[in-house]
Amino acid sequence: MKYFNRELSWLSFNDRVLQEALDDEVPLVERLRFLGIYSNNLDEFYRVRVANIKRMIQVGDQKVEGYKGTSEELFEEIRNVVIKQQRKFEHAYASILHKLKLNGIRHYDETTVNDKQKRELKSYFFSSVIHDIVPVLLDKKMPFPRLRDKAIYLAVRMEWDYKRKARFALIEVPNRVSRFYILESEKGKGVILIDDIIRLNLADIFPIFSFDTIEAFTFKFTRDAELNLDDDVSMSFIEKMEKSIKQRKKGEPVRMVYDHRMPQDLLEMLIKSLNLTAGINTIAGGKYHNFKDFMKFPDFGNKEFVYPTYTPVDHPSFHKQHSLIKVILEKDVLLHYPYLRFDHLVDLLREAAIDPKVSSIKINIYRVAQNSQVMNALVNAVRNGKEVTVVLELQARFDEENNLFWSERMKEEGAKVLFGPEHLKIHSKLIQIKRHSDKKEQLITYIGTGNFNERSAQVYTDVGLLTADKKIAQEVHEVFHMMEHVLHNHQFKTLIVSPINARRKYISLINNETKNARKGLPAFIHIKINNLVDPQLIDKLYEASQNGVKIKLLVRGICCLIPGIKGLSQNIEILSVVDRFLEHTRFLVFGNNDKPLYFITSADWMERNLDKRIEVGAPIFDKSIQEQIKLIFAMQWGDREKARIIDKMQKNSYKEASGHEAVIRSQVELQNHYRHLIELKDAEMKQNQLP
Repeated sequence: MKYFNRELSWLSFNDRVLQEALDDEVPLVERLRFLGIYSNNLDEFYRVRVANIKRMIQVGDQKVEGYKGTSEELFEEIRNVVIKQQRKFEHAYASILHKLKLNGIRHYDETTVNDKQKRELKSYFFSSVIHDIVPVLLDKKMPFPRLRDKAIYLAVRMEWDYKRKARFALIEVPNRVSRFYILESEKGKGVILIDDIIRLNLADIFPIFSFDTIEAFTFKFTRDAELNLDDDVSMSFIEKMEKSIKQRKKGEPVRMVYDHRMPQDLLEMLIKSLNLTAGINTIAGGKYHNFKDFMKFPDFGNKEFVYPTYTPVDHPSFHKQHSLIKVILEKDVLLHYPYLRFDHLVDLLREAAIDPKVSSIKINIYRVAQNSQVMNALVNAVRNGKEVTVVLELQARFDEENNLFWSERMKEEGAKVLFGPEHLKIHSKLIQIKRHSDKKEQLITYIGTGNFNERSAQVYTDVGLLTADKKIAQEVHEVFHMMEHVLHNHQFKTLIVSPINARRKYISLINNETKNARKGLPAFIHIKINNLVDPQLIDKLYEASQNGVKIKLLVRGICCLIPGIKGLSQNIEILSVVDRFLEHTRFLVFGNNDKPLYFITSADWMERNLDKRIEVGAPIFDKSIQEQIKLIFAMQWGDREKARIIDKMQKNSYKEASGHEAVIRSQVELQNHYRHLIELKDAEMKQNQLP
């Protein structure tokens, strides 16, 4: 096989996340949070990718890209991999709880709390929990209740004596209150999950029944998350989206994960009622599920349990400047989140909102925060008489409802709201501010790799170019025109735009390196990307490798290219960095016979990003920004703490230092680098102020 299967490669990526939860060097509560990230990732994987494989099985489609077997065999292999990872997960969880206990933090459940704690928990239960609990008795005469995809459920079994049958019920664990309750005693602090608080008070939920025993077992249920937009021409796109979101809540079942201690009669009843197949789409696990909630696990005020606080710093060019627009008109600026402040972007929009010389602002939105500072800045711009155009992507998976909310809000404020074509997602990250000064038009343009979301910008690494370059600005203007008026004949000479010229441009850039290598000229390719899946571009990289091009790839997630195959990819090395921040930055560097070409882009190398979405990449002309990108790549490639080797076996081995090589943790080095730049800037400004 020339390619890794994308689903198995994705599971290998999630295993790298799980490695962080197993790493003793990671602070304890952060390890729990990595368990939460792993769990949340896996839920989405089942809702999207595994659901797609199930549809392939149903229609009899046996061909699977990058896999020797059938879709049924791939489904079974995924299940086996997940079960193996589940064992590692449970081991990590038990290890973390043990170490928390050694640090004075106990994990309690309904069997280990003392009488005083029981009274405290009963009081909390009746004051804050019971009113949100709606127990549903399960009766053969009544239809089985429809379960919510993201909820946690307790399956309850009540039994009287050996002559009588058991009675079953369901309880949805309420999400209005925190999943975690902190207990304090003379011996120290502890935590108990709301699941166990409910178990402790089960008898009070069913007071009208007499029973000898009552037990509750956690399970989680996952549905197919595919949106099916019907072809009813009488419905608007928004109406179709709203209808489809509702239908998603009724999607086909994909997986049930349950407490392995669940009694057989209760388990069989659930499997039958949910139309599942035991051992196929059911997975036995531990006592607790929906570990995504563990991303909010309390830190008990202990600084050693969490990463050191990191506060993003100013970009040196914006440091203590009153007008960002004036800076950008003079020079290009590359923001690098979360090391540099995302607030710079919000400040730019706020400045544009009150600048009398600004006439219009255009932006395209894929995901934003619920209480978005970016959107509020745009509202402010509308109220100050600016013409604001917002292109909203309504099909941003799992953010559809939030985007529908903002579309209505922006319309109410008076902004022009567009949605783009139904068949083509808009995944680019663009802003353009039009300004007039001395009768000359000025265009301030932003092209980024990540969403306009101040919350995710705290944990995702991304870059964004701010420029007044006329060639870039004019073509970004054309991209917005393309979004507003659907696709027509656009030509782009400067930008890399999907689905117009991206595939052709990338092939040309790779071919140029191959041609140079054949001539004996310097040739290399350095790429940092999230996912590498597209077979045509992988084949081009293979061809370049065969001709001697030295290729270094930093791939965070899925990687279908297999490095190190003699005669095919022996000149290709791949690393993956997984650390505190989620690596999301995308950039590319091509050697070009010692005249390197630098690009940033919103697109991964996947068929959907190249052919089925609007994506935008931009060249980097500024020499200092080229050096900045070169430095970022060098630091990540030199990482010897958090970089894993992507190899033929997908072992996720750590890249270790050799000889006199320094042990570098790239994300920490980048924090120090940007702090140092601000220190130098302050020293320079202070020196300039001296008489």
